[in-house]
Amino acid sequence: MMLLDKLSYAVAIVVSILGFAALAYQVVAMLAALFYRVEATLVKKCSQPAQLPAVSILKPVSGLDTGFEGAILGHALQDYPEFEVLFGVHNLDDLAVPVIQALIDQHPDVQIRLIPCATKTPNAKVGILIDLLREARYPILVVNDSDISVPRNYLRRIVGRLVMRKAGLVTCLYRATASSVAGLWEAFGICIDFVPSTLVAPLVGIREFGLGSTLCFRREDLERAGGFEAVSNYIADDYQLARRITAVGGRALMSEVVVQTNLSAPSWLDVWRHQVRWARTIRVSRGDGFLGLPITHAGLWIVLALFCNLWNLALMLFLARVAMAVMGGFVALESWPALLLAPFAPLWDLWAFVVWLAAFTGRTVEWRGERYRLTKTGELERIED
Repeated sequence: MMLLDKLSYAVAIVVSILGFAALAYQVVAMLAALFYRVEATLVKKCSQPAQLPAVSILKPVSGLDTGFEGAILGHALQDYPEFEVLFGVHNLDDLAVPVIQALIDQHPDVQIRLIPCATKTPNAKVGILIDLLREARYPILVVNDSDISVPRNYLRRIVGRLVMRKAGLVTCLYRATASSVAGLWEAFGICIDFVPSTLVAPLVGIREFGLGSTLCFRREDLERAGGFEAVSNYIADDYQLARRITAVGGRALMSEVVVQTNLSAPSWLDVWRHQVRWARTIRVSRGDGFLGLPITHAGLWIVLALFCNLWNLALMLFLARVAMAVMGGFVALESWPALLLAPFAPLWDLWAFVVWLAAFTGRTVEWRGERYRLTKTGELERIED
């Protein structure tokens, strides 16, 4: 009996230590969200450069995502002196092609081109980017996912930040919307888990962060970093590209602009597969940081604290987790769903912990209807049927 008591005491001590570590992370994440909002407010008040360089927006497209028409319209309506929008597809039979062509016809005064792309790479998106770069005319490049919706001042803000701060790269946070319950659950997780961890990254010395929602950089820095070809074999092309560009062109900056993506109407199985693919990608890209992720899952430590009768710790963790969800989801992203659903944040943590465990069960991922095996360095190996 004494041995059992000693074991229970030891478990309680371990849970207390790790639980307080999880509590500390929530506090740091709240501060990161607050710093981001304060900085964003101050940056918005700053005057823009008198002259802004011309920009080429590179948009790889594959399929017709929900909200695609509205997303690309926002790119055509930018309040910016000189820019072009290049859409790339591997197949002119792609469902998105008629929508792109309609945009070109409706806005003849804007430089918009549809480029058939032939370059094949393990990461098909990067193959399109390689071909689009050959057609691009301007020294500043902006790459974002096909379903990203942007405000009218998007280019002015991100390019102005790149020029004024002489950074290597500018990226953007994003909100997600969805039309299914499973999609809304994933969108909630992005707001109260992924985004706060992204804001914490620069506070702990991680320089190479970059999100597929926006990557803005100089063409010369891309060339010095090895071009798009250098990341053509990787699944996390945005992370790999940011890592290489910041290594040669200076640090990455988070823009005050928050863009938006649409998760369509995924089923629970779709969300599970996407989350596992994402987790396995992070594991092979940043294995050291991935191992420590459970410390950020306050919901897990709430359950363990309750199991050990550490009621005060459980309460502190719950309150801190809800507060962090509000700070990250609403204060940083201005997401009302995140504010309303904040009390459910600990449940997301339990889901995220199960996804974390699933990431260790293999290296196989499903991506755009194809199956791949991830190497230890994050490269893609297609699995033939």
